[in-house]
Amino acid sequence: MINLINNSLDKEGYVEEIKEIFLKLAKEKRIRYGELRLEESEVTNIGFRGKELEELSVSKSVGGNIRILGRCGWGFISFNDINTEAITDYFEEACNASNLITGEEIEIEYSDPVVDRVVFPMGRDFRDIPIEEKKRLLSEYNDIMLNFSPKIQSTVVRYGDRFNKRYFINTEGTDIVQEKGDISSVLIALAREEDLIEQYHYSTGSIEGFQIMENLHDKARDTAEMAVRLLSAPVVKGGQYTVILDPRLAGVFIHEAFGHLSEADHVYENERLKELMLIGKRFGPDFLNVVDDPTYPNLRGSYRYDDEGILSRKTYLIREGILSGRLHSRETARKMGEPVTGNARSINYRFQPIVRMSNTFIVPGSSSFDELISDIKHGIYAVGAYGGQTSMEMFTFSAQEGYMIENGKIGDMVRDVVLTGNVFTTLQNVEAIGNDLQFSQGGGCGKGGQSPLPVATGSPHIRIRNVVIGGR
Repeated sequence: MINLINNSLDKEGYVEEIKEIFLKLAKEKRIRYGELRLEESEVTNIGFRGKELEELSVSKSVGGNIRILGRCGWGFISFNDINTEAITDYFEEACNASNLITGEEIEIEYSDPVVDRVVFPMGRDFRDIPIEEKKRLLSEYNDIMLNFSPKIQSTVVRYGDRFNKRYFINTEGTDIVQEKGDISSVLIALAREEDLIEQYHYSTGSIEGFQIMENLHDKARDTAEMAVRLLSAPVVKGGQYTVILDPRLAGVFIHEAFGHLSEADHVYENERLKELMLIGKRFGPDFLNVVDDPTYPNLRGSYRYDDEGILSRKTYLIREGILSGRLHSRETARKMGEPVTGNARSINYRFQPIVRMSNTFIVPGSSSFDELISDIKHGIYAVGAYGGQTSMEMFTFSAQEGYMIENGKIGDMVRDVVLTGNVFTTLQNVEAIGNDLQFSQGGGCGKGGQSPLPVATGSPHIRIRNVVIGGR
């Protein structure tokens, strides 16, 4: 017998032994469907606030979960004390939990068995870099921002890296191992002049290696400079404008305001949303296409298989202006009679997979930036995403910075550019789409208490008429 508590899963034969126990129990209990997931991770977090080093941590963890499909729901148990004796107890607990659920009987979509091992390659592997080197580099970026101007009141620098190795086994015969690294980081500068405080941030992320964090000295300087410049920018005059969204803001907009409405667990639980999100309904002009694509190479939301063992695939949410699809788990696909899309994801072994986005973006069009702005007499160029909120189809987003557009030219900077409206009306008002697709990878998505989930948001520049802008 092999015992493992908070150690590595790579001991010879250990995972195979756990797998055999799980599949034997599943056969004996004659369960309809079950999953076993084992996971080990290595995590580094570094954080500065002002001059102070606020966090410096390295951790390793091992854990797993068992999920059993009962007649009316799922039994789920997660654990970090992994040993061959305990697996039987965990299995029994998950079975008992699944049998306690009453109500309407549920079904799921099944799939053919898959045996695969997936390794996402990295350039410079962050696991090989001493934490002292990571701290030194982040300290340099922090010092650049702090020393840029007396008006810089404080800074925030956050860095995190995580390497995951996940084993997935189910009763269909699927046996998958996936290995993937992930980095995310943000630089924030806060500037103050009398009672006015402004901030600016730069965020980045990657699954391709630590090289994404190197040579960001100019980004740190630009971040501090923009925070200071915003202090002297006038507040935008409120009104209705033709607006150009830059790729960062447009990507966040399509993710937050529209993408979450495409997650099928939201839709089938909400009768009003079912009416709003009707497949075949026109949502925009015929040149508007919106995609969720975990197969897109080298993005933080990319993966080969989701956390239900389903092969990832590209899903058109809007095709030629028409609502054409939504994102599904095995359960939601069966409930709604639509294809399973491979979008069931969880942030780690402690959580059940739920329907989540991956890399969500607006497909590029044919217009250059100059063509987008050339005939705008009086409009706004909104740049970067500072924050926002959504409620069903209504949204409010704040741009990091804004510029007036006068007679087809970019003019003076303005601040406090807040966009509000109805997502469906706004999509209908898209007038043109740029040819310069860009992705943002510095953030993480939150839903159902699971955050931050690595995703990417993307878009080219887009032009929208009749956008309501808050201000003076």
